[in-house]
Amino acid sequence: MSRRKSKHQSPDKGPSQRQLRAGELIRHALVEILQREELYDGPLRGAMITISEVRLSPDLRHATVFVEPLGGRDLGGSDIEDMIDSLNRSAKFIRGKLGRKIETKFTPDLKFLHDESYDYAAKMDALFLSEDVKRDLDADKDHDPSPGNNET
Repeated sequence: MSRRKSKHQSPDKGPSQRQLRAGELIRHALVEILQREELYDGPLRGAMITISEVRLSPDLRHATVFVEPLGGRDLGGSDIEDMIDSLNRSAKFIRGKLGRKIETKFTPDLKFLHDESYDYAAKMDALFLSEDVKRDLDADKDHDPSPGNNET
């Protein structure tokens, strides 16, 4: 009894080259759609949105779109949630526009999520700039046991 390899990727592997290329194609098309189309759903009216990444399922039928409002940290958490909800309500309309812009066999279903990597990066920056970390780094430099250090 022989085992055939599954067409789907295992969870420990990253996305395929095909998924990455299609994700970038869709990201660029979505940016263009959001720039040109007037979305009338409350929080989207006049909003400027950054699309940081599009992750596709292995069969390219489902896309997770990570978005961040421009100046996202200045907005309140509920405002960002309202914007994400509005994008998800408008997903079918946006998907229809996307289908006319890209040449793929299937137009993926869209799910919009808040990209929290910007918030995480800001927290890391603040941590590295804190006085405690600076003090610890300065202490490590003073006690450096490397061969170039002349302290004995």
